[in-house]
Amino acid sequence: MATILLFDIGNTRITLGAYRGDELVATWRIATRVEGTPDEYAVILRSLLRQRGANGLTFDGCAIASSVPPLVSTFVELCAQHLRLEPVVVSPATETGLVLRTDSPDEVGADRIANAVAAKTLYGAPAIVIDFSPLATIFDALSAAGEYLGAAIAPGIVTAAEALFAHAAQLPRVELVAPASRSPIGKNTVSAAQAGLVYGYVALVEGMIARVKGELGAAARVIGTGEMVRLIARETRALDVVDEELTLKGLKMIWEMNMRV
Repeated sequence: MATILLFDIGNTRITLGAYRGDELVATWRIATRVEGTPDEYAVILRSLLRQRGANGLTFDGCAIASSVPPLVSTFVELCAQHLRLEPVVVSPATETGLVLRTDSPDEVGADRIANAVAAKTLYGAPAIVIDFSPLATIFDALSAAGEYLGAAIAPGIVTAAEALFAHAAQLPRVELVAPASRSPIGKNTVSAAQAGLVYGYVALVEGMIARVKGELGAAARVIGTGEMVRLIARETRALDVVDEELTLKGLKMIWEMNMRV
């Protein structure tokens, strides 16, 4: 039974996951620091393992999916020096079993590939995979044959909120939750901002799902993942599945494929 360590490196957060066989035994989320060194990240990793009582845990393999190109070499070095492992680094050239039907397959991000592999394997196709990160929300489309067709990229809800607060001098910062009244009509500035941000974003998501289903077919399953998915899932029935660990699951599957080749 292999024990593997997975790194999902995003622009604001790095998600780490430890699998023992098919069991996800631990996950952690830390802030992304492009200037962080392999030694610094190794110190953080050892601290996280100690907190879970797994300080002596030995890993048999590791895999990396990164949206931050400078950190790929950092984590490859971390794996080599501190774990004595050569990681599987996910890219469009990696063996994944996924056909990329885009104009420029080399541009498809590693996290997009991992999500698509997991969605296709676990939930079937056609599918719409929506990754809700603070910075961006990405809608990935899989054909009925399980091929990756492309994506739509929208500003994340945190990006949208920050832009609003930065340019509207009299608008106070508000908590990113639906208004307490549950009404789209705010009776004060705070509830008005919350209604516009949350319900407006839900309308964006529902509208994009309808448009993508117009091309994929109504049977396309909608899978939501990412750091902000719970906020949106509470306010809509348009998501068929919420799987916050989708990227880690896809990374594990890709590691297993590449250990067989």
